[in-house]
Amino acid sequence: MELLVIITTESNEENALQMAKVIVQNKLAACVSIKQILSIYEWDNDIKETKEFELTIKSKPEFKDYLIDFIKKISSYEVPQIIYKKYYSEMKYFDWFKKTI
Repeated sequence: MELLVIITTESNEENALQMAKVIVQNKLAACVSIKQILSIYEWDNDIKETKEFELTIKSKPEFKDYLIDFIKKISSYEVPQIIYKKYYSEMKYFDWFKKTI
């Protein structure tokens, strides 16, 4: 019942939606959740405060490297946030997950 969750961000809603749709249409994830967030971070010695869109990608562990490469290629950021972790899920959700991708 193990699945991979990748969290990344995009600079605007259009980019986030496009990335999510391509990932799901290509069966690289069962689901991608998108939410607007406010990020505060340092970039080029300056504190930035930016509205972003966070994508939570639920996928198979074996797709990790491909998804990371894909995100790097299409991200609007020079250094995209890519955080991932393996999780276990409730059985009914995992059954749906397996049937989807």
